[in-house]
Amino acid sequence: MDSQHFLSRFGATLPIVQAPMAGGSNTPELVAACCNAGALGSLGVPYTEPDQIAKTIAAIRKLTNRPFNVNIFAPGWKEQLDVDPEKMLEFLRPLYSEAGAPEPKLPAKAMPRFEEQAELLILEKLPIVSFTMGLFPETVMQALKANGTFVIGTATTVDEALALEASGVDAIVAQGAEAGGHRGAFLSAHPESPIGTMALVPQIVDAVRVPVIASGGIMDGRGIVAALALGASAVQMGTAFLICRESGVSDAYKQAMLNAKEDQTLVTNSFSGRYARLIENGYVREMRRANMQPLPFPWQNAMTGPMRKAAEKKNNADLMAIYAGQGLRMLRPVTAAELIANLGHEMEQCVTSLCSHLR
Repeated sequence: MDSQHFLSRFGATLPIVQAPMAGGSNTPELVAACCNAGALGSLGVPYTEPDQIAKTIAAIRKLTNRPFNVNIFAPGWKEQLDVDPEKMLEFLRPLYSEAGAPEPKLPAKAMPRFEEQAELLILEKLPIVSFTMGLFPETVMQALKANGTFVIGTATTVDEALALEASGVDAIVAQGAEAGGHRGAFLSAHPESPIGTMALVPQIVDAVRVPVIASGGIMDGRGIVAALALGASAVQMGTAFLICRESGVSDAYKQAMLNAKEDQTLVTNSFSGRYARLIENGYVREMRRANMQPLPFPWQNAMTGPMRKAAEKKNNADLMAIYAGQGLRMLRPVTAAELIANLGHEMEQCVTSLCSHLR
């Protein structure tokens, strides 16, 4: 499948995918604005119950008639906690108090059930569904394909890309080390030491036949052109859209991103139990100082959730999980439409400049 055919399936006029980000950052307004501006908007709903997913999908459909992507996590997490949480509860108590959250306690469940989320996505007959952190079960993949749904998986290594292609995905996001948020690794022996985008993308492009979407550290038109030169059919950008006016993150979150520098992010499992790139803050340093081991994902994520939400309301960036990639100095606090228009112009300028060097 060539790049042009791939983009026509998405209904996009630019090779840009707004990354599906969970936790409320992907508002219906952000997703629709990206679609209406010529990119592919995405909704991340891995922590959302099916009834709320359906309401959000309906809200987006009222704002745009263009296709958009809905993303969940692949199954495989522990639905029952098999370790004693008391040590973590004790560690979190003073931090909960500082954040203004109630006494910490172990929730009844850590995440919505994958089977219920998948059933809803199948019933919605969505044009595009993406996933990360593993593989979809064959039955789910077959049901989506029967609906004509375009399915996208996430890989952090060539072996993961090959496994995704064998499972039947239509495209693969190649997630490089620079990317903010959770790592999509599911076969990697070292998820805490990911491979950079420039090295990963061409290796995956050479290994698979489906389109590859480059992700990680791409913030402007130069980055998009570089990814296309490496063989990618499109790029996926998350951090750049977090600062947009339609983003659902708080002003404190956005300001923390604007204040941070490119060397202040790190890959850690301290907030969720799964490795993710975020801005280092007081909570991360306190976990390190206390030599605390997080609970398994998604239980650690569920345990820190009330603290993170309360801290965001109090503008306490030290207790928030501020997921961000390494391109922080290139952030632009504009609307999604303005950002996408700028990216298009920058791509044209970059190509013109490159061509002048080749004459």
